[in-house]
Amino acid sequence: MRPRMTYLCACVVAALAGFVPPITPRATNNSDFPGWPKTFEGRALKEVPMTPRESRFYKDFDGQIGRFTDGSREIIIRYVPDRERKFHMTSRCYRAVGYEIRPLPARVDADGNRWGTFRATRGKESMEVSEQIKDSTGHVWTDESAWRWDSFWGNTTGPWWAVTIATKD
Repeated sequence: MRPRMTYLCACVVAALAGFVPPITPRATNNSDFPGWPKTFEGRALKEVPMTPRESRFYKDFDGQIGRFTDGSREIIIRYVPDRERKFHMTSRCYRAVGYEIRPLPARVDADGNRWGTFRATRGKESMEVSEQIKDSTGHVWTDESAWRWDSFWGNTTGPWWAVTIATKD
């Protein structure tokens, strides 16, 4: 009975293998980087230098990262040319530097795009943070897992833009 079960399992795996997309890593080509947007949600962006801590966090990132303000909010924009293992949502970064994270309901912006939202609190400092990943076709993800699965199955291809908006209370 055991050899028959092993054979049956091998046949099932072989039959399903054709449905798994090939993994073909694409060489990162930052020469395709189109540059930073000048505005965001109708407001002019002003580039802000990275802090030393941010520079250390991002030194091995394969894409581009910019830090901006529109006068009232901090906006981090990441250009992600390829699905890479080092990319993750910013809630993990906030947690790693000591913020308590409390999920909030997703919000929908004026263009109908969904944003994952959370409250980050550390001591007396508190802010509402919204984040999303968007591809060139306009598809939006509010969580990393869904984006990774769609990328794995070939439902989206890079480059992507990951945007984080932090509004202090």
